[in-house]
Amino acid sequence: MTYRPDTTTASPKQTAMSITQLFSYPFRIFFLSMALLATLVVPLWVLQVTAMIRLPLAMPGLFWHQHELLFGFLSAAIAGFLLTAVCVWTNTDRSHGMRLFLLWAVWLTGRLLLATGEGLPFWLVHGVNLLFLPLVMIDAGWRIWRARQLRQLLILLVLGLLWLMQLGFVVALDMRYSYGALIMAMALIAIVGGRITPAFTGGWLRQRGHNANTIRTYPALDLSSVIAMIILLAAVISGFNMAAGVVALVAAGLMLLRLAGWKGWLARKEPLLWILHLSILWVPVALILLAGTLMAGWPSSAWTHAAGTGAVGCLILGVVARVALGHTGRPLILPHGMVTAFVMIHLAALIRVVTTFGLMPWHMGIGLSSLLWTLAFGIFLVRYAHILARPRADGKPG
Repeated sequence: MTYRPDTTTASPKQTAMSITQLFSYPFRIFFLSMALLATLVVPLWVLQVTAMIRLPLAMPGLFWHQHELLFGFLSAAIAGFLLTAVCVWTNTDRSHGMRLFLLWAVWLTGRLLLATGEGLPFWLVHGVNLLFLPLVMIDAGWRIWRARQLRQLLILLVLGLLWLMQLGFVVALDMRYSYGALIMAMALIAIVGGRITPAFTGGWLRQRGHNANTIRTYPALDLSSVIAMIILLAAVISGFNMAAGVVALVAAGLMLLRLAGWKGWLARKEPLLWILHLSILWVPVALILLAGTLMAGWPSSAWTHAAGTGAVGCLILGVVARVALGHTGRPLILPHGMVTAFVMIHLAALIRVVTTFGLMPWHMGIGLSSLLWTLAFGIFLVRYAHILARPRADGKPG
């Protein structure tokens, strides 16, 4: 894609940046906060694990690192996307103003308590952190219920299971629950990615006079892939490793079949589309690596980083780059540098996985992967902060 600047005209009042504008729609403040956290938490973790600094963390360092990426970074992305999308699905007014500020304050307080709360009471630190996802589910849930959109209940079910994994994680500090959270994150990708990716790809082909009917989706296959991941979650938490390995392979096969039907190679010239297809491809890769961990003793950090850095990190960057443009009334034209950011985030995932298998020296691999991750989200911040903090380019509210 050739970069072209946004030439949408707007008055000086419309182009003024403001803090209050960030609280005019959920995606604005949560996407900005999510990206800020992404650029901070990984470098801080590298400095912590290499003993260059010591943070007054409220939990052991490794668990803090996992929690912040799973339930800090991911939860902010979920809140920004879901609370924006659900208004469109249900034709309801958005959460904004003081109500949105208070929700965001719960998220931010959770981050600060975990990063600086050494010695603080358990109930305070984790009570605040465990409050956020239920508040998001309540906001989305009452809209879905009032609109009688039962199709959306599957998302709430998976979010509820994700929250249970967070509860188990902070109470027991058991890696099984972080594994379960990653599986539910991939289930969310299977649901949301399965809706937007083929739809956006078909629309793009149609606009260019191509045959959009070549993009195929199968509702039974879509549902089966999510159910397989829920079964996988139960097997992993229960400790049935061999059975979980088999289910992981089945889930990987189902996701590969779905991806084949979406024909991502037809959209290889459009970065806003190939980033979605390539990111979701990390899901079956992670599931295959998980099966290898459970059945053949492969390093567990291979599948967790394929899922966390690859599937979750890459897809979030691709989705927020598109949503931030579309919901601010701007053309779907990537700002300069974002294609580089997309490449960087995928390279970060690839390098982190191959480092796990000893194909790259550990310190070099960790450092390079962390640098690429940080630069990718740093580019997003530089290119999108002014977009998120300004009114819509078309003058509409939100």
